[in-house]
Amino acid sequence: MADCTRREFFGLVGGLASTALYRPLPPSAAQDSLPGTGPSGKLWDPSRAGRPLPPVTARDNDAAIQAIEKQLKCTCGCNQDVYTCRTTDFNCTTSPAMHQRVLQLADRGKTAQGIIDQFVRENGVQILMAPPKRGFNLAGYFLPSALILAAAAVLVLVLRRWARAAAATPATSAPAASPAALDATAAELERLRRELDRLPG
Repeated sequence: MADCTRREFFGLVGGLASTALYRPLPPSAAQDSLPGTGPSGKLWDPSRAGRPLPPVTARDNDAAIQAIEKQLKCTCGCNQDVYTCRTTDFNCTTSPAMHQRVLQLADRGKTAQGIIDQFVRENGVQILMAPPKRGFNLAGYFLPSALILAAAAVLVLVLRRWARAAAATPATSAPAASPAALDATAAELERLRRELDRLPG
């Protein structure tokens, strides 16, 4: 074997290790993925990948617009309101479209309630984050509180009944030894002493 320096030795070992660990990708994996497949297919809209988002204006962050959008559910399936979805999920294309619709209705002079009513007419009551407080929907607002109060009242009554029953029952102490048990004969006492003497210690 030829003499080599420490630096050459470690360089040779490092080169062999990197060659052994390097595995080129198969040709099919190195190609660009087809639409709807591969890493880009996981995006909701692959054609938007790499494009800058439209600039945010002061109107997009208007408090009145936000208040409206927080009452409307995004229909993309995220179960979030429109404002939260459009400001947190930048792959969603549904919430920005709903935001633009809110802005269009506001430009036409509709009030906040008018915009919400228009969305309900177009999409049904399920577009609302919370059901309207009228009719049978009132049960959803008041029934849980009523059940909690009823359960608390029943619990108080049961605890009071248990406390009364415990107070009415006299405290039972250890049974006192009967006088007959105290009158042991001399033979029984002597036998007891002998048994005690036989115990170790």
